[in-house]
Amino acid sequence: MSYLRSDAFKSFRPTKASIPPSLRPGLRMKPPAKDMVCVHPLNPLDFLLRAAQIYPEKLAIVHPDTPTPVFYTYSVWTQRVQNLAYALIQAGIKPGDRVAVIAPNSPMIADTNFGVMAARAIPNLINTRLKPSDVEYILEHSQSKLILVDHACAHLVKNSPLPKILCNDTGREEGDPYEAFLTGGRKFSQERGWSGLESESDENAGAMLCYTSGTTGRPKGVITTLRGSYLAAIANAYDNQMNYDTNYLWILPMFHAAGWTYPWANTFSFSTQITLRNVDFDLIWNHLLNSDVTHYCGAPTVQIGVVNHPKAQKPPRPVKAIIAGAAPTAHLLGKLEEIGITPIHVYGLTKTYGPFTRSYAQPFWRDLSLEERSKLVARQGHSFATASEVRVIKPPKDEDDETVEDVPRDGQTMGEIIMSGNIVMKEYLGDSEATRKAFRGGVFHSGDLAVVHPDGSVAIMDRSKDIIISGGENASSLAIEQELSSHPHVLEVAVIARTHPKWGERPHAFVILHPQHEKTWASKPSAFADDLKKHAKDKLPGFACPEWVEVVPELPKTSTGKIMKHELRKRVAKL
Repeated sequence: MSYLRSDAFKSFRPTKASIPPSLRPGLRMKPPAKDMVCVHPLNPLDFLLRAAQIYPEKLAIVHPDTPTPVFYTYSVWTQRVQNLAYALIQAGIKPGDRVAVIAPNSPMIADTNFGVMAARAIPNLINTRLKPSDVEYILEHSQSKLILVDHACAHLVKNSPLPKILCNDTGREEGDPYEAFLTGGRKFSQERGWSGLESESDENAGAMLCYTSGTTGRPKGVITTLRGSYLAAIANAYDNQMNYDTNYLWILPMFHAAGWTYPWANTFSFSTQITLRNVDFDLIWNHLLNSDVTHYCGAPTVQIGVVNHPKAQKPPRPVKAIIAGAAPTAHLLGKLEEIGITPIHVYGLTKTYGPFTRSYAQPFWRDLSLEERSKLVARQGHSFATASEVRVIKPPKDEDDETVEDVPRDGQTMGEIIMSGNIVMKEYLGDSEATRKAFRGGVFHSGDLAVVHPDGSVAIMDRSKDIIISGGENASSLAIEQELSSHPHVLEVAVIARTHPKWGERPHAFVILHPQHEKTWASKPSAFADDLKKHAKDKLPGFACPEWVEVVPELPKTSTGKIMKHELRKRVAKL
């Protein structure tokens, strides 16, 4: 691993307050009173304490690509988390309070995933790419009591009256208020250690507060629980075979659905985490080729950047790419396999702690062609071991319909994906009516339309609002995108419904071309449109073939990489 040979690693020393006592302290919080000896409240904070107990000198956090790189072992990192908990308590944070965190992937946000929890408060991880007005709304709606903010995000909260702790991301106490805050926490602890912090007795207490992207309205605050976080993290670690030898590269923002629970999956697995402040494909490939990376997560838009980078080649170690956030195309999954990266397609939402299902490989897949196998990998599959069964039910008649009736397993009958059980949110913060509607019939309604194949695997066809109804036939925009993306000159594509005088609606495709093919079609966009339509006719029924093809330099996306189809609808509405 190249960073282990660097001068920065050899010369790095954590702050004095980050060094644990010379006598190895107990790593046990003050236990809550309990009625049954055979039960203990599940809490992902336990993963960190266990890792520090078993592998204290194992590298836990590596943050190498900054002017002041830092490297923390599990023992040092656990001490810093403890310092943060005491600092928050000293600042007046009480159990159940929300602590806002606005930071890119860095040691501070990694600390907060455990330190705020250790103070029995709830981290409110805020998207760093939002506008100041959106951040202001979230701070007010969440009733956050304090803000931990990275220096690059300080402009987002400059007008907030809440107390702020600024982090300059240096890992050095001099000139870094966050490090001074941790030092103050260590002094306040009076060396009471972990036994001076009380463990949460209710495993169904709030663990995290994450806001949805709010593509069509105000974002909703999703409260998840300690129990759910614990079980979802174990499922992710188990399904992706994470262990002591795992080197996890943080490309996915930790603020996105709490990093899909990977902050806790990594500590459960004793992994080393490498943090990147920004999605920089040069740095990503530097780590894939030189840092023994074994796992990373990312939305399809990030994977597209990975496979099309000039440095793209087979990494020296096997790499698993966990893909979610939007449905990947079979073409993208195939491109990852071609360069030796194993795509693992998972599905979920912020309301399900991120991933909830996985497309599990079957033995007979080995005998299939890459194209055939990729189409099976692209399904959403089956639910995790610690979750209840994912189901698809007949669409409700209206938003108050509580009927729950499964669709047949025929791979054709479309219905809505529903979930329940361990890995489903607790509630929407301060919105009992939205919570009631989401949980009608005693299940969580995803709003995603899917079919169930005879083997029980689920395959999303579309969001309910993205279905194209053409001449009485339902066309899935997702299925159309899957086929159009297999055209060798297409880098990325989005399809929406556009009004048609005869058929009611027809597909309109927005296409980004591969950079190496842009010149080919630069002066003849209509010729490319004809070529793509011809490609589509060989793969899609007539009603699903695009009526219009528009080449664009970029697609509008949310801050988490999802294509904003409502913006595309606005555009075609003006045509």
